[in-house]
Order: sequence, then C-alpha cells, then structure tokens
Amino acid sequence: MVAQKWFSRWTTAFVLGVLLLPASTLWAQAGTPLGQQTLGRGYWHVFAAYAVVWILVLVWVISIVRRLRRVEERLGTDPS
Repeated sequence: MVAQKWFSRWTTAFVLGVLLLPASTLWAQAGTPLGQQTLGRGYWHVFAAYAVVWILVLVWVISIVRRLRRVEERLGTDPS
C-alpha cells in the first residue's frame, strides 16, 4: 500500500503540474501568436464534446475509486 500512496502522490503532482503549466509560445502554431488564435464558430461543438467526455471519464474514475474503497472496507483490508 505504500507504493499506492507514492503513485497517488506523484500522479497528483504530475497532473497539477501539467494543468498549471503556463502556455508557451513553443506550443502555438508557427507564425500565429497564441493570443490571436480563435476557435472557429463551427468548432465549439467539438470543444464541448471533449469537455463532456473528460468530465464523464473523471466521474467514472472517481466512482471506481469509491467502490474499491468500499470493497476493501467490507473485506477488512487496511488500505494504508
């Protein structure tokens, strides 16, 4: 279980690091400043679909973690 805590901490740190990483001009398309880029009118539905899917995946993973915790409690195993 020590490995699970270690993995959980490092995974959390990695995800937060990626999310909080400032946008770099290296990631932008060549020749177009990042601030001038716009998402075309016809592509908002794609953005919304990806956002919905990511939210659903996050909720699904959280539900798996909660159910696994309940199963461990019923079996009497100590998760720490």
